[in-house]
Amino acid sequence: MHLIAAERIKFFSISTPVVCGAVAVTGLVVPAGLVAANASESRLPPTVASTQFGFLFGLVAVLVMGALSVTSEYQTGTIHGSFQAVPSRTPVLLAKAALAGGYAFALGEAAAFGAWLVARLVAPDADLALDSAADWTIVAGTGVVFALGVVCAVGVGLLVRHTAGAVALLLVYPLLVENLVEVIPGAGPAIHRWLPLNVVTKFLSGTGGASGGRDGGNAAALSDSPLAPGWALAYFAAFVVAVLAAGITTAKRRDA
Repeated sequence: MHLIAAERIKFFSISTPVVCGAVAVTGLVVPAGLVAANASESRLPPTVASTQFGFLFGLVAVLVMGALSVTSEYQTGTIHGSFQAVPSRTPVLLAKAALAGGYAFALGEAAAFGAWLVARLVAPDADLALDSAADWTIVAGTGVVFALGVVCAVGVGLLVRHTAGAVALLLVYPLLVENLVEVIPGAGPAIHRWLPLNVVTKFLSGTGGASGGRDGGNAAALSDSPLAPGWALAYFAAFVVAVLAAGITTAKRRDA
């Protein structure tokens, strides 16, 4: 527990968690309010899924936060003291990942339920009740995905170590790379089905129960992953563990 406490002090001694947290919450809440407010001008009424329209913006913010929690320490040199105190390094890095993951989980739950609540206030006549497992999953599951995502970002930060490179990678991949892979002639669609963000979207959205069965519109496009939602989450978690393990192994072999 003392490692968690030490990492908490370092984590919150910089402005990154507050700034990225505010961006993550705003990234979900503002689009939810806009979608609900414009529902009367659209043929697509708001749904529970549409309240989470800004999910990707929030996820990118917490990914950047996770990477910066590592790269900022390499830049300032504070990670040297941590590694001197715990020469094996692994417990320190696991504590860092656990702390960032816990904070991201809280952010995700606050942002997702905040977005849902704002949409209900803006469009009180819309059917936005959480009446099914699909409705609960797409809202409450956001915190789980944020937590796993930020742990993955910690692994990326350990692998890259440089702020610019890590941030660029974590911005470009979710916003661009998976979409580009899908349009590769021939093998592109088959590869895309197994890419991590596409797979974890299957966990959140399932077959579209929270969006009235719609694919796209004012909700996120449904995943084409062949996995069931539970297995999709397990697949994403395994990917995250692999990236973090690679990051920790690399950090133990390199000079700090």
